[in-house]
Amino acid sequence: MLRSAKELWLAGLTCIVLIATYLLVVRATQGIPAAGEFYGHSIGILGFVLMLLTETLYSLRKRSRLARWGRMASWLQFHIYTGIVGPFMVLLHSSWKLNGLAGVTLVLTGVIVFSGFIGRYIYTRIPRTADGLEDAGLVGQMQAGALANARRLMSVWHTIHIPIGIALFMASFAHILGALYYATF
Repeated sequence: MLRSAKELWLAGLTCIVLIATYLLVVRATQGIPAAGEFYGHSIGILGFVLMLLTETLYSLRKRSRLARWGRMASWLQFHIYTGIVGPFMVLLHSSWKLNGLAGVTLVLTGVIVFSGFIGRYIYTRIPRTADGLEDAGLVGQMQAGALANARRLMSVWHTIHIPIGIALFMASFAHILGALYYATF
């Protein structure tokens, strides 16, 4: 059962616009924008904010029994869109360097994005309810077992994806504090 992929198309289009903007900056400055300069800082901050929104808003909506702000499907699309665009902006912020804590943070970002694509693939293969099996004509024992296996796989994926995300944000905050301390103060 495939779900809509419009968030992937929008994220791809946004990344193309970001690449075009980045190339204009490269051409205007005749060099790769440094992470510590205005453009590098701006795109890094905006990318980090998108990543923070990716994690916090979707998680709050998913876990809150009181707040019912829109459909979960829309929030998942938002999560996927910002989970692609934000890390891409952070990649552009990096000036293509993998040094120190910033490099570790960038690698963790890549791992979490890759993990997100795997999770989305698994998620699109799982019917929303057992009725989804009946609707698709998949009523047999074999199919019910496959559904249970897919749900178990999704559970294992969550067990990996969430701790990596936490490590990513811890490294990100350490990077930001270090950048503020050494570059600003």
